[in-house]
Order: sequence, then C-alpha cells, then structure tokens
Amino acid sequence: MKTPYVSELEPNQLILGVFLVQHKEIRQKKTGEPYLSLTLADRTGDLDAKMWDNVPEVMDTFDRDCFLKVKGMVQLFQNKPQLTVYRLQRLAESEIDIADFLPASRRNRDEMFAELKGWIAAMSNPHLKALLETIFADEAVALAYRTAPAAKSIHHGWIGGLIEHVLSVCQLAKVTAAHYPDVDFDLLLTGVILHDIGKIHELTYARSLGYSTQGQLIGHISIGVRMVEDALRKLPGFPPLLRDLVEHMILSHHGSLEFGSPKVPMFLEALLLHQIDNLDSKMEAMRAHIAKDRQATGVWTGYNPALERIVLKKQQYLVEPAESAAAESAAPLPTAAELIANARSARLPAQSSAQSSAPPVAQPSAPASPFAAKLQGALKKES
Repeated sequence: MKTPYVSELEPNQLILGVFLVQHKEIRQKKTGEPYLSLTLADRTGDLDAKMWDNVPEVMDTFDRDCFLKVKGMVQLFQNKPQLTVYRLQRLAESEIDIADFLPASRRNRDEMFAELKGWIAAMSNPHLKALLETIFADEAVALAYRTAPAAKSIHHGWIGGLIEHVLSVCQLAKVTAAHYPDVDFDLLLTGVILHDIGKIHELTYARSLGYSTQGQLIGHISIGVRMVEDALRKLPGFPPLLRDLVEHMILSHHGSLEFGSPKVPMFLEALLLHQIDNLDSKMEAMRAHIAKDRQATGVWTGYNPALERIVLKKQQYLVEPAESAAAESAAPLPTAAELIANARSARLPAQSSAQSSAPPVAQPSAPASPFAAKLQGALKKES
C-alpha cells in the first residue's frame, strides 16, 4: 500500500514516497542554474514541489504522467505545504498500483450503473426510452459511462464522477419536475442522462485526468450530439421533432454562449436541465475545494478560479470561536480586592525627584475584564 498520501503530509516532515507527476517545468535560478517546479499527486490530492540542487542529473529522466520515488522535506510556503525535493527516481508502471494515484468515486460503479438503468426502465415515453437503451446497449459506451470523470478538476473530477454527477442530477430532476407540472419528466430525464455523455470521449483518465485530442478539437457537447445522431440511425421511427428537442438540450445545457453552449435554453426542460446541472456541479465544486484546500491556517480557502471566489471553511469557522471562548473562560478571574488595588494604583501621583533614585514601582497591569475597566473609570471620576 502506498504511503504517505498527499493528504497525510505535515509541515517539517521528511518523507520518502511515490507520486505521479502532474506538472513539470524547468526554470532558472538567478544564477542561471536550472531548478525543477513540479506538481506531484496521488488520489488524495496534489502538492507543489521544488528541486533546487543536482537538477541537471535528473531533469531529463522523467516527464509529465511519470511516477517518481521522491525524498524530501515538507515545508510551509505562503501558508501552503511545499515539498523540497532532495532526490528523485523514476519508477516503472509495473512497480505501482494505479489505484493509488487516480481519485475514484466512493460508490460502486456497477451499482451506480444499475441505478441508472432503473431510471431508464421507469420511463413511459417509448421513443426516449428506446434511445437511451440503444445508446447503452453498446458495452464500450456503458463501461466508459460508469468509468469517466465528469470533469478534469472543476467538479466530480474522479473515476466514476460522470455517472455519480448524473445520478445526483436525476434526483434533482425528480424533485424540480414535480414542482413544475408543465415539465415533461421523461424529456428532462433524457437530457440529464445525455447532456455530458460526450465526456466519455472528451476526457482521458488512464493515468491522470486530461483532455483527448478529440476533446480538444470538438468538445463534449458536439461529441454528445454526434453520439445521439449515431444512435438515432438505428431508430428510424424516432420522431424528428423530438430529436430536435433532445439535441437542443445537449447543445444548450451550459446555459449561455460565453460558457460554451452553441445555443441558450429555449424551452422549459432545457432551462431546468441547465439550472440543476449547474447547481449540482457548483455544490460539488465548493465541497471539493474545501476538502482539498491546503491552507495551513485560517478559515478561508485559497482562491478558486472556477467559482471566482475564496470559500469559508464553515466547520473550522464555527469551531475556532468556540475554542477561543473556552480558553478565555478557563482563565481565572481577578478578585474584587485585586480590581480595586489595580484601579487605585493607576491614580498614584508621579514620583518626586527625591524619589527618583528609588527602585521603580511596578506599573499596574491593564484591567483584566470590561468590569475592571468600568471600575477604574469610576474611581478616576471620584478623584
């Protein structure tokens, strides 16, 4: 079993571990000598790393998506852990367990696929039901659908993330469609299941999460429409008008042109699909950002470009004031005599020149509580 994982690392810890290279860059010091800037990762997260010495000996021995055995020291830099690498060695894939390096859904993927088939089996529209059954009759598509991530990093960025995201949106569709009686639930459900299906070809996930060449050139929206068109060729009786509605939902599910949708949602089910898809992705993005945040102290995360904000770590925020209050309440309160003595000592006249050679008198401490401050103020008024 791999150890340590990124999530287990602590500042000032000397480690010897195995990690996947997510990012590699050769930079120059002010002296002109090279150093390595790396992002190392495993299934629990990623870590910024720098190698300052002996770089020419190793910098050409590995690249992105390689596995490295690394010795180094974990330190804090700008309130985040950073690994200073002393030594590194490339490992063959046969020497590692790939499951240690790719994040995966906590849910069983076969069980999730069985749940998805249950949603399809319950549909009453025969045309939409036949379309979905035809698509998932292809074993390669079915396997990829329950394996692919939903995104590279923004939300559900893990093995099984796509189907986990879809099943969550299915539940939202059930609740919201019941609230809006004009919504055709079977049409909405079809859009939910198919809106991201192109991601099984857009994303790669053999070692690390990334984009395929097809994904870079075409994108999952266009790929998804193409997959629907391929399936409809096997269903000559499928109503053309219904086909246009299904394809429009895929084309418009990002909601606006600036976010990659060729069309904006133009009917109820398309608009609702966009909203519940966006809701689920944003909620998961915020949850995952808090879970992965590497800020060593404080109740705020680092900036998240996708969410365009920093995020409050609510549980830590609620705990810290309680801990401070508990510490304050544990401190002994001064007695009434001590409060009066402190207040009176603050009113003593300044020492005369004759007394200047005497040992200095200790200055009174600041009032220990708001009550003491009020008492001191009252005594000053009396004088």
